[in-house]
Amino acid sequence: MARTADLSGTGPGPAGDPGPGARAARPRLWAELAIVLICYVAYEFIRNLVPTERALALQHGHELLNAEALGGMDVEYSLNRLFLAHSWLAVPANYFYATMHFIMTIGVLVWLYWRHPGTYRMHRAALFFLTLIGLLGFWLYPLAPPRMLAGFTDTVITFGTWGIYTTGPTASVSNQFAAMPSMHTAWSLWCAAAIIAISRRRWAVVLAALYPVATIMVIMGTANHYLLDAVGGATASALGLVLAYGGARVLLPWFRRSPAQEEYGWPGGPGPRP
Repeated sequence: MARTADLSGTGPGPAGDPGPGARAARPRLWAELAIVLICYVAYEFIRNLVPTERALALQHGHELLNAEALGGMDVEYSLNRLFLAHSWLAVPANYFYATMHFIMTIGVLVWLYWRHPGTYRMHRAALFFLTLIGLLGFWLYPLAPPRMLAGFTDTVITFGTWGIYTTGPTASVSNQFAAMPSMHTAWSLWCAAAIIAISRRRWAVVLAALYPVATIMVIMGTANHYLLDAVGGATASALGLVLAYGGARVLLPWFRRSPAQEEYGWPGGPGPRP
C-alpha cells in the first residue's frame, strides 16, 4: 500500500517529494519590508562612505580602457556615439538607467515573495550577497565612469533628461566613483536568473534573458560604465547566487531536523503552525 505524507509535510507521499520549499510559508511581510529597507539604506550609506579619490578613479578608468583596447573589447565609445546620434535611443536609455534597476529588482522580489515563497529566501540571500560583494568592489577599486573621461559624452546632460547620479538632488551626495562592479548588471542578472529558474512561460523567460543584455547596452551607451564593469557585475551576481545556494544546501538539512523549521517555515518545511 502506498504511504501517504505525514502531517508535517515531510513524509514520502505517493507522488514523491514535492521538492524544497513547495509548502513553505511566506515570511512575515512587515519583517521583510524592514529588512529590505534597512539593507537599502545601509547600501546607500556605505556606498557613499567609499573614499572619493578622484585622481585614482580617473587613472583606473584610463587603465581599464587600455586593457579593453588590448583585447579589442573597447566598445564603449562607439556605443556612446551611437546613442548621441539617435535621441530615440539615448532618452529612453537615460530613464532606463535611472529607474529600471529599482522597478525590476523590487518587482521580482515581490513576485518571489507572493508567488514562490519556497525559493524567496534563497533569492533574497543571493541579492544581499551580491550587493555586499559590489560594495567591497567599490572600496577596493574606485573607478571614474566613462562620462568623466575625455571623448565621452554624458547623455543625461546632452539631452536634458533626469539622471540618478548626474542630475537632480542625488548628484551632489552620490559617490560618482562607485562603478566597479556594475550593480545594474549584477541586479539585472539576478532578476533574469530568478525568472528563468522558476517561470514556465516562454515569453517571460525570453524577456528575462533580454533584460541583462539591454542593461549592459544602456550602461555603456550612456557612458556610465565600461564593459569590464559589466563583467564585474556578472561575477558578483554569480558569486551571490553560489553563496546563497550553497548556504541553503548546508543549512536546509539542519533546519529540517530542528524546531526552527516549524517557527520560520524554511523551504521544505510546513511553515509556521496555525
